[in-house]
Amino acid sequence: MSMLLTWPIILPFAGGAAAVMVRKNAARSHRLALTVAGLHTICAGLLLHYVQTNGIFAVQIGNWPAPFGITLVADRLSAAMVMITAVINLAVTAYSRADIAVDLVRRGHYCLLQILVGGICGAFLTGDIFNLYVWFEVMLMASFGLLVLGQGKSQLDGGVKYVTINLFSTLLFIAGIGLLYGLTGTLNMADLHHKIPLIAERGLVTALAVLFLAAFGIKAALFPLFFWLPAAYHTPPVSVSAIFAGLLTKVGVYALIRFFTLIFVVDTVYLALLLPAVAALTMITGVLGAAAQNEFRRILSFHIISQVGYMVLGLSLQTRLALAGTIFYLVHHIIVKANLFLVSGIVKALNGSFELARLGGIYRDNGWLAALFFIPAFSLAGFPPLSGFWAKMILIRASLDVQQYWLAVVAAVVGLLTVYSMTKIWGEAFWKPAPEAYLRPDPLAVRRASAWMLTPVTALTALTIVIGFGAEFVSQFALQAAEELSDPTRYVTAVMGR
Repeated sequence: MSMLLTWPIILPFAGGAAAVMVRKNAARSHRLALTVAGLHTICAGLLLHYVQTNGIFAVQIGNWPAPFGITLVADRLSAAMVMITAVINLAVTAYSRADIAVDLVRRGHYCLLQILVGGICGAFLTGDIFNLYVWFEVMLMASFGLLVLGQGKSQLDGGVKYVTINLFSTLLFIAGIGLLYGLTGTLNMADLHHKIPLIAERGLVTALAVLFLAAFGIKAALFPLFFWLPAAYHTPPVSVSAIFAGLLTKVGVYALIRFFTLIFVVDTVYLALLLPAVAALTMITGVLGAAAQNEFRRILSFHIISQVGYMVLGLSLQTRLALAGTIFYLVHHIIVKANLFLVSGIVKALNGSFELARLGGIYRDNGWLAALFFIPAFSLAGFPPLSGFWAKMILIRASLDVQQYWLAVVAAVVGLLTVYSMTKIWGEAFWKPAPEAYLRPDPLAVRRASAWMLTPVTALTALTIVIGFGAEFVSQFALQAAEELSDPTRYVTAVMGR
């Protein structure tokens, strides 16, 4: 069973190494990447099934016992995140056949993409903080490479902002690691669960917790540390934007969940005061930023910030229902957000621009594409019975249960403003006639989206519908995962053996 934990990490890195050897042949590179992504999805599915059937399990690499060795561990949350990572990787890899230029393939696009996926899965499955840091660095290097691979001015500008602020996050993270090890003598998360309560200086523990909150808050794009995201995510090719939008900030959210349900769980005053305020401000500033934009991908980029606020809202409430809402929201948002970026790429392929002023007439000419946008867009806004409605409803219900009425109001209002942004895209890009100034020179010419683009978008849209109509099953899974987070005893026992 140890292979179930190692293969989701090994496969992408093996695929990345193989991609280097065939990068001169674009078609062969894509076939290889697609094969690796398919195998990775199968391995992730087997891991999720095993965890759902048998519970949390851990592997000690090299047979060094915890807390001395490298631990890989999977509970329902981490297994689900690996599964959704594999699904998005498969969709984006298929889409990239029509999106990534041959010269980018030759420069190593698929190698960097597989390294990024391996780093993400490593972050989800690691059981100690130092290796979490290592996987974050792997992700940073691969994502920076993907961001600047095209060598365009906007990509380099966005890449510099992206890497600068993330290096600052790394400094905070490594400083926190050093202080934590000095206090406890361990970096194993399960071991820290027992040792943190033994520290006499509670103020120092709180300061450490806030330090990690800042480090992961940058990576998750929390208020006020989010400015790097809308400056960077709209600059690379669409398939790169999609995997960034779907997964990178969620690794930061995952780290926050893991730290503040497993390690820093004794002193919760700062959680009760700081995290709700940060969550609310993240939701508000993100959605207002989106409302002010008039470029397809920039609107979607600001909405990533807003939706991260919902996830942190669930963490801040620290109840089983709220954590279940966060997990449901993670699954829903990764699929929907990646899909919307992929749709924006099809719109660009058909109309030649991301600027809303230059778009129009898509509903009349491409009704199928209009439906493929409408479903994830209004799922993001929370329209019933789509997946976003159930995720938002769980979080609002959890806020009302603990009498945090103001958070429920903020969540509802931000949902309404999200509707405004999605309606703006719908009205400008899909509903209104194409502007005369931007009509194609040959009005009889018809641009068609590639099947490589439409197939993954259709599959992700169908998955959004399935999650919406299968919300009871997803919510039950989320509640089970939240129970594991609320009571870390089984996690600690699986890792430590006691």
